[in-house]
Amino acid sequence: MITYNTEGVCAKQITFSIDDNIVKKVVFHSGCDGNLQGISKLVEGMPVEEVIKRLSGIDCEGKGTSCPDQLAKALKMQLNNKV
Repeated sequence: MITYNTEGVCAKQITFSIDDNIVKKVVFHSGCDGNLQGISKLVEGMPVEEVIKRLSGIDCEGKGTSCPDQLAKALKMQLNNKV
């Protein structure tokens, strides 16, 4: 599992795993539990690039980011580290 400490959102941390460029498991720690469980289930099984494409730039209440956007940033960082 990979751990990402979020910035500017209710969820304090995101843990996730990637296997063969597919998002396998996502857990948001804190935040809006039902919504974040839903996001986790929706993105599991998707290619990393597709999750980044769909979730990047989503804003929550003018914060300039959101929990989904933070997941996209975490995945992007992981993708860049593997290149």
